[in-house]
Amino acid sequence: MNYRINVLPEFAKNLKRLCKKYRSIKQDYANFIKELHHNPNSGVEIGVGLRKVRMAIGSKGKGKSHGARVITYTVILSVDEGEINLLTIYDKAERESITRKELEEIMKGV
Repeated sequence: MNYRINVLPEFAKNLKRLCKKYRSIKQDYANFIKELHHNPNSGVEIGVGLRKVRMAIGSKGKGKSHGARVITYTVILSVDEGEINLLTIYDKAERESITRKELEEIMKGV
């Protein structure tokens, strides 16, 4: 199945903020996108179509468990086509998780 990846404004804003903090984030993001194309069902399901996926931040030097979290929303459009919406990204060091209320607010933009 072919997946198209859409970046929502909330995600873009948070990624830009992380780019200022971590030098490697652009390359880490490129690696994450490649990985997502190979395995669109990676991460933990946190709701219907919603997944929380770990992303390593190379400049932290601690691997995926201490890296960033990306919340994705997958939509199957047809038998051979789908889209993955990148809803938000956050640094695990800054926050442990995202609340259900925050997810609902972000989902309004999809």
